[in-house]
Amino acid sequence: MTSADSSAAAAERRASWLRLALIGAVGGLLSGAFGVGGGILMVPLFVTFAGMDQRRASATSLAAIVPTAIVGSIVYFANGEVALIPALFVAAGGIIGSWIGARLLRRLPLGWLRWMFIALLVAVAIRMLLVVPERAVAGVELDALTIIGMVALGLVIGVASGLFGIGGGLVMVPAFILFFGMSDLVAKGTSLAVMIPTAISGTVTNARGGVVDLRAGIIAGIAATVASFGGVAIAHLMSPEWSNWLFAALVVIAAVQLSVRAIRMQKKERSERVA
Repeated sequence: MTSADSSAAAAERRASWLRLALIGAVGGLLSGAFGVGGGILMVPLFVTFAGMDQRRASATSLAAIVPTAIVGSIVYFANGEVALIPALFVAAGGIIGSWIGARLLRRLPLGWLRWMFIALLVAVAIRMLLVVPERAVAGVELDALTIIGMVALGLVIGVASGLFGIGGGLVMVPAFILFFGMSDLVAKGTSLAVMIPTAISGTVTNARGGVVDLRAGIIAGIAATVASFGGVAIAHLMSPEWSNWLFAALVVIAAVQLSVRAIRMQKKERSERVA
């Protein structure tokens, strides 16, 4: 390899690292600001700018979520905005659910994964526009029915975590607000706390299956962790209305982008079958 080739390769590596770091930073800001893992936008960004397919992008996003969720939940906890006991019950279901979702990730066709993920984005955007949470602090009364509901919620978000590479906050945050009476900030902090064991469980399964890019996940995860501090600060500055509207807009953009890419991929696959 000549010196020119070596320099070009080094420049490409730096550009690759920068792209991954920027993807992680976007995810970290979303994680802190909205109580989600950030995978809702990291997955399409990995697909578009890192050249990953949907399967590897989902698995790598889930790996990047781990350090982000740890740091974000610590910051919320320091502000008294994490409900630990409910988090434990949801996490118990989440660990099992992420194990199931990670296995489905390796078995479902990529075409299905693309359109299932797009449908999830659309549903989240609609939910954000229709439901505005309150900022008032509300506690959670634990009884048998509530505990069963939290474990069931954990199963759902665990499957979503393993299958789509998201931390589950897209399901958890609105569920905590609508069904368990949490304030929006407590819902976000508790959601991040639940993501820790859920994302770890799914990532271990994905790593064993060889579908995760750990190098990319580490780079993006470090950048996301740093950016999550700014995200938490933004969460406290935004009103619940602005939080919902801004996130809904971002989700719609991601859904449109992925839809265009999915249609192109379907056309390419059809042409290859004909050829």
